[in-house]
Amino acid sequence: MAKICAVCGKKPVSGKNVSHSHIKTLRRFKPNLQKVRAKVDGETKRILVCTSCIQAGKIEKAV
Repeated sequence: MAKICAVCGKKPVSGKNVSHSHIKTLRRFKPNLQKVRAKVDGETKRILVCTSCIQAGKIEKAV
């Protein structure tokens, strides 16, 4: 499964680790994704959603 939010489309971005001696190496910043049972088009599905979308109430959780 791709590390992409089903609601906002947030995905990993690249950056650099910077050590004390200022040596730079590549790294990835991954979004905080959670598997959530949510209502999508009237039916319950398990989708990957970032925590900022969950907290903002952009999805309706299935009971």
